[in-house]
Amino acid sequence: MNLNFFLTPFSPIINLFIVTFFLLAKKASCTDPYFLACNPKSCSDGQSISFPFHIQDVQPDFCGYPGFNISCNDKGKPVFNLSNSEYIIHEIYYQNQSLRVSNAAVFGKSPFCTPQIQNISLDDGRFRRSSNSKDLFLLYNCNSTLLSNNSELLNYKVDCPGENETVWTLAMLEDDPLLGSTLDKCGTRVLAPVDVYRGENVGTEGMLLLERGFVLNWTASDCSICEESGGKCGFDTATYHFQCFCPDRPHAKRCYSGLGIGCLFMGIILLSYIYLRRFKKRRDSSNLLSMNSSSDPSSKADLEGDGVYLSIPIFSYTELGQATNNFDSEKELGDGGFGTVYYGKLKDGREVAVKRLYEHNYKRVKQFMNEIEILTRLHHKNLVCLYGCSSRRSRELLLVYEYIPNGTVADHLHGDQAKSSPLTWPIRMSIAIETASALAYLHASDIIHRDVKTNNILLDNNFSVKVADFGLSRLFPKDVTHVSTVPQGTPGYVDPEYHQSYQLTDKSDVYSFGVVLIELISSMPAVDITRHRHEINLSNLAISKIQKCAFDELIDSRLGYNSDEEVKRMTTSVAELAFQCLQQDKEIRPSMENVLQQLKIIQGGESLENLSNLAISKIQKCAFVELIDSRLGYNSDGEVKRMTTSVAELAFQCLQRDKETRPSIENVLQQLKIIQGGESLENLEEVHDDNKRSKNTMPPPSPPYCDEAGLLKNIRLPPSPVSVTAKWTSSSSTTPNESV
Repeated sequence: MNLNFFLTPFSPIINLFIVTFFLLAKKASCTDPYFLACNPKSCSDGQSISFPFHIQDVQPDFCGYPGFNISCNDKGKPVFNLSNSEYIIHEIYYQNQSLRVSNAAVFGKSPFCTPQIQNISLDDGRFRRSSNSKDLFLLYNCNSTLLSNNSELLNYKVDCPGENETVWTLAMLEDDPLLGSTLDKCGTRVLAPVDVYRGENVGTEGMLLLERGFVLNWTASDCSICEESGGKCGFDTATYHFQCFCPDRPHAKRCYSGLGIGCLFMGIILLSYIYLRRFKKRRDSSNLLSMNSSSDPSSKADLEGDGVYLSIPIFSYTELGQATNNFDSEKELGDGGFGTVYYGKLKDGREVAVKRLYEHNYKRVKQFMNEIEILTRLHHKNLVCLYGCSSRRSRELLLVYEYIPNGTVADHLHGDQAKSSPLTWPIRMSIAIETASALAYLHASDIIHRDVKTNNILLDNNFSVKVADFGLSRLFPKDVTHVSTVPQGTPGYVDPEYHQSYQLTDKSDVYSFGVVLIELISSMPAVDITRHRHEINLSNLAISKIQKCAFDELIDSRLGYNSDEEVKRMTTSVAELAFQCLQQDKEIRPSMENVLQQLKIIQGGESLENLSNLAISKIQKCAFVELIDSRLGYNSDGEVKRMTTSVAELAFQCLQRDKETRPSIENVLQQLKIIQGGESLENLEEVHDDNKRSKNTMPPPSPPYCDEAGLLKNIRLPPSPVSVTAKWTSSSSTTPNESV
């Protein structure tokens, strides 16, 4: 090929370079205002304030994560509000998502020797205390006469100039052995968190500990990928999604190449065009597998020697680039696990969703392999279908899914579609059942989804469910009960036990699904910072309302709760089921299979094979009249009523999930004879002793609604903690039978 073709003044290549250069330059000059607005700021102490924090009235709200707004005090220190008290931020550690704070009252001017500190509560999920944190008890108005008998207490006395000699102020740590005997000799007490390190003794240093403060860890969207790509992190409060503000426009997760890369690319074209033309076909044939080659079994061996992908069609990078208009940002559907998802249309007319992984490095390839391995062996009508993938030696790792056109459940509950055409209750009930069916299938396949939320539940044009996004999925072996890994998921849906133990089980999905159930009946988002601070997380709000039987304050009235008794029955029952899923102790939560069966019972469309579940539900509620055939004389013959009710109770014992609590066949026979009335008293006593354990395990009945008997008699949950010193308690006696 003649090189003069490229070097003539008005050749097509030179013209292309000039036009592209000016287009890129023009684009760079129009930098997105969101990108410009979110520069790091500082109070006068020099600390850099950036995402997830933002300085109120200095940086726009969209530059920070909800609930992370701070202000500058008159001394130039950054402060933020916790439990209606101001805390000074001494240091922010962005890399490990933590900060050191202390109560601003410690540094304020006060006529008292010790600051009037208030108790702190961290129950909204944003912050949690570090492992070194302890509670420092500030004890005011302590009787010095009674305390003087113990000279050791002098070490805890806070010296206060001008303090009355008859009263002392003491500072003691929560684990001090003298604390218990001292509390009743003092008046007011306040708990203040402090960090205590090995070898330290509070002694007379209580005030120094308060001034040093304590470390808080925060939970918010990960900003590292966006920052590494040159973006600035932010948050869209309208959609409640993380945003990466880039020079061109906001993106879901990261920025893409701009002017510098474009100019470099054009320079490479001028220098390397001949070489690229010469070897293009060879490169394409070695790196990319086309759709035609996917039909040839011999060509599939190029993908993996172990044949993992033999059943998966292979798409070339070129074809997927054409289908998505070269991954045009206008085609973005959203951000999935480890990648951005684009809308595309294949040559055969199929509409697809193409997931483009962020980086082609070892970690991403491993994730790619994991997702392929999972999806190739999953076939369920309510799971999104995998059409194929690119070669692992392609320039990028791509997954091709079926395209689901009707948006997500979140769109229909909280987005624009919720206003124009809100979901009716029958559709919501079907969504709950189909989602539970998909998750139960995953769990039966030893797979944990790990990111169950309404944004990952897609709807087709018939409002049928397709559960999506396995980017956070992990396989767990059959010989272990949990997987230990770093916390992942979405705020508002994450199992609270997971944040503390980092142990992942299928019950983590059950908790997240409980939040989804509450969203379906309430139409409220999982997290809303405009709600009361104790109710920012929907799970906390729901538990509070259900414990108070305030269903009318939880359930969306537009569903017909106040006008349709059947809707009231079903929504109330779903709320009770969600309550079980949201238990803090994962051992108390039902399995996903059990949740599915209960939803089917609530819907009322049970088949004969699930009659046992229907019977258990009716017997627990003492609703025998709804279970026993009236034609037998249940309502007219007292003896028939006695015998049929007794038989139902005996059947309940036989249907227990724990085989150890079921009676033997001989025992069943004896009880049936007793019910019939043909048994002697001595045999009755023998049978009673033999089956005593089975009867004692029968849970007490639960009313269909909140009557004087109370809600969920077989699950008595302590109230949610209202401060960091309160603890959740659980007892094996409160564990519900999973057959409920």
